[in-house]
Amino acid sequence: MNAQTITPSPPVQQQIIHHESKVVLKGVSWRTFQALLADVGDDRAWRIAYDNGVLEIRRPYQKHEVPVIMLGCFVNAIADELEIEVMHVGALLLEREELKRAIEPDTCFYIQNEALVRSRDIDLQTDPPPDLAVESDYTNSSLNKFAIYAALGVPEIWRYRRQTLEVYQLVDGAYQTVTQSIAFPFLPIAEIP
Repeated sequence: MNAQTITPSPPVQQQIIHHESKVVLKGVSWRTFQALLADVGDDRAWRIAYDNGVLEIRRPYQKHEVPVIMLGCFVNAIADELEIEVMHVGALLLEREELKRAIEPDTCFYIQNEALVRSRDIDLQTDPPPDLAVESDYTNSSLNKFAIYAALGVPEIWRYRRQTLEVYQLVDGAYQTVTQSIAFPFLPIAEIP
């Protein structure tokens, strides 16, 4: 029996970009991306974004997570007070293979479409995307997350950065800054932070 030792060649430097809080891998196939997710499972301490072969793996920090938790509680409290059915799905992986795009929002909600996905395992092939995605931008992403969200059809994004809440609405395939939330049009957005 002949045993062969195979020494893998190191990745080309341009294919891996490493920052303190994230790693960006270029040239990752959809199949490899799916295999990686299957291997590590749902119990992981990092979040991902995937856009046509570019995979970003990022580690959330406390300064990143605290606003996300607060905004999640805020949305749930408003919905509870108004007796609106809301499905808080957290960092649900939003993915569409045919678009070769996937993202895990910091947290997200079904509000207007809650009844359509209630008690279901959500599949973006047949189900609508979440009505509201929340992003806390403590660190900058290497990917254009808004392009991923737009391709997936998420109608509204709340982005918290620099102690400011910005609200974006999907209009004709691109996000525009707005002063009023689609989900909660009565909210004084400027006063929330």
